[in-house]
Amino acid sequence: MCRRWMGTKRVVVVGASGGGIEALRTLVSGLPADFAAPVCVVLHTSPASPGILGDILSRSGPLPATNAVNGERLQAGRVYVAPPDCHLVLEPGRVRVTRGPRENRFRPAIDPLFRSAAQVYGPGAIGVILTGSLDDGTAGLWAIKQLGGTAIVQAPSDALFKSMPQNAIDHVDVDRVLPLAEIARLLVELTAVSVAADAAPVPQRMHIEVRIAMQENPIDAGLERVGEPSRFACPECHGVLLQLKEGSRIRFRCHTGHAYSVASLLAAISEGIEASLWIAIRALEEGHLLMGRMAEHVRTHDVEEADQLCEKADEAKQQSDAIRRLLIERSPLPVGAK
Repeated sequence: MCRRWMGTKRVVVVGASGGGIEALRTLVSGLPADFAAPVCVVLHTSPASPGILGDILSRSGPLPATNAVNGERLQAGRVYVAPPDCHLVLEPGRVRVTRGPRENRFRPAIDPLFRSAAQVYGPGAIGVILTGSLDDGTAGLWAIKQLGGTAIVQAPSDALFKSMPQNAIDHVDVDRVLPLAEIARLLVELTAVSVAADAAPVPQRMHIEVRIAMQENPIDAGLERVGEPSRFACPECHGVLLQLKEGSRIRFRCHTGHAYSVASLLAAISEGIEASLWIAIRALEEGHLLMGRMAEHVRTHDVEEADQLCEKADEAKQQSDAIRRLLIERSPLPVGAK
């Protein structure tokens, strides 16, 4: 069981995706040097990102910001950024930097940070969802609310990409929906108020999912006790996805730990369909070229075989062209608000 942290009573966790750098700069620029809580940030980034978000945020306001270091102590008035290709997870008074399985196709992902903040800080956790596509962060914000924390969402009309904020509003009983420029002031007000200790038990599923983010084997962690097998396969490892029900939402997680919302699963399936179609085009075009070349080779001594090869080469070309037209004209699967 996780112990509640009895040191710093508050933590602010922030998640952003598309358009997130400018949104985060605006947010931290409004926080004072004596801000009363640590701030932990996840921005969806490429694994090859140079990891300079901490430097950018340090120059944007008075709070020092750095890439989180595994095991370092949390301090009020500091910003801890998830490093590229690593989850940022909270323990009592400390941060953990892990390479647990991707969630919603990302590492770092927002949900593991928010979920661990809810587990450790309970009503002292403040979750903030900013601009971004799809719906990473919704499940984590739901966990924060489930354990008495505060949920804040950037107004979709104010966000460069509205999908992430809108999904949070649609599925979580959020406390405040605000323009970006007003969020910092609210965070100052909230962190100035003490919170009472809460003995509400942490749900078993939340314990398990935090342990998975901390690189524990999902089967050893007990994943099979909280999910039911679905008909779907994990797009990343092709294992069976277990279905998890959470309020009005359904999520999925495989035995190796990869996690998906419905929106992120649809996005992954859509990408898989496109990749498969391109593979089919490549194979058919290679067949067309090979059979054409072989027809030239055999024509000098077997005209009939050469004609058959040419016929088959033309058939492969027609099939390739048909798939190419389908690929160009197809609409992507719906994956949520834009």
